[in-house]
Amino acid sequence: MVDKTFDLIVLGAGPGGYVGAIRASQLGMKVAVVEQRATLGGVCLNEGCIPSKALLDSSEHYSLAKNHFAMHGIEITEPKLNLTTMMQRKDNIVSELTSGVEYLFKKNGISWIKGQGILRGTDNDHFQQIEVGPEVYKGKKILLATGSCPVAIPGLPIDNSLIIDSTGALSLAEVPDHLVVVGAGYIGLELGSVWLRLGAKVSVVEMLPEMLPKSDPETVKALQRSLKKQGMNIHLNARIEDIQVDNNQATLTVIRKNKTQEIEADKILISAGRKPNLEGYGLKESGVELDESGFIRVDDNYMTTAPGIYAVGDIIDGPMLAHKASEEAVVCVERMTGQAPAVNYHTIPGVCYTWPEMASIGKTEPELEEEGIPFKVGKFNFMGNGRARAMAETEGLVKILVHPETRKILGFHILGPHASDLIAEVVAVTSLNGTVDDIVRMIHSHPTLSEAIKEASLDVDDSALHA
Repeated sequence: MVDKTFDLIVLGAGPGGYVGAIRASQLGMKVAVVEQRATLGGVCLNEGCIPSKALLDSSEHYSLAKNHFAMHGIEITEPKLNLTTMMQRKDNIVSELTSGVEYLFKKNGISWIKGQGILRGTDNDHFQQIEVGPEVYKGKKILLATGSCPVAIPGLPIDNSLIIDSTGALSLAEVPDHLVVVGAGYIGLELGSVWLRLGAKVSVVEMLPEMLPKSDPETVKALQRSLKKQGMNIHLNARIEDIQVDNNQATLTVIRKNKTQEIEADKILISAGRKPNLEGYGLKESGVELDESGFIRVDDNYMTTAPGIYAVGDIIDGPMLAHKASEEAVVCVERMTGQAPAVNYHTIPGVCYTWPEMASIGKTEPELEEEGIPFKVGKFNFMGNGRARAMAETEGLVKILVHPETRKILGFHILGPHASDLIAEVVAVTSLNGTVDDIVRMIHSHPTLSEAIKEASLDVDDSALHA
């Protein structure tokens, strides 16, 4: 007889769901996870963070071999792309990691209920009920972690043949002649970079006047210059007026600055953002309310307007990031057991995995100006960093925003090699309530890229040593 009553039932097995389930089990809860996919890990492990980074790394290696080995004195014949092998490597990584999550479920005694879960309200004992197929399961508490899905664009229906989404862009059988990316956000720029390095012509069409909205404008402009130098065509303030399809080829009519331009493409990647995945779970019927932005409304404990039902990750307000979902899930289940941790939203890093990479935490200059918060700026270019020169990776800069009186770090922005790793130092200092002076006093190994962080911190008081 299968047990159908649990302390916690988690709906969704992505970075929020599976991490929350593991932590709940560690805290002594009897846990089940409802997931309809054939594998665990959600979008992130199956068709998001992990496979995209696998292809980004592979395409970076290919680009290095093709364009940069000679400058290091490494002479090779023209490298040949084996896309099938590259895709197989990506698939193997995904399989290993999703199998790893399944192993962690078994190790922690977590039940995997396979299927679509639908909330069915409480029973007479005030247990929340979830219907999965013909079966009904009961939980003292429910954690919603259903993630997000791509935003559709009217007139550009995804068929994953000519017009593809991010999932389709990770599984192309051949390099496109011309890939048009609709949307200059994180996902579009990353996947556009993959296919650009592998030999495609890539054009990005963005309605807004800048890439990566809400990011630091100075680092975004520097990234834009770098991507253009790599060969990416970027059309800002542009909208698609019409699209004509003939024999698997598309002609897009794009209007930019009141001028009309036709762009031909054999693949169109729709990357216009993501929205919370909320349909078909019985939320409204169970008393789960949404806020004015269409996210699930939660309190400080992540409980929704329905007692006993909690929500984390992309379906609640905040950046749609895997690490944000995981942290919220851990805090949520720990609060269920009487602990009182909190997520420090000021220190959640955002990363764009182009090359050079872009990473940041906290506020931007425009945000601080709008909020009337005083700040000082420190900057340092990687051109002045010895390790960056040795690597021949001198594009980009480090930028720190500091309160002039408290010396607290208000924002930190990096464009450069391994920015995704470098930002961790600033996250640590900020999480420990440190100041810019703490970074200045820290001894950084020489020569390392991290010295650029110290130099930017010194520059707040015009004390940079290598600028």
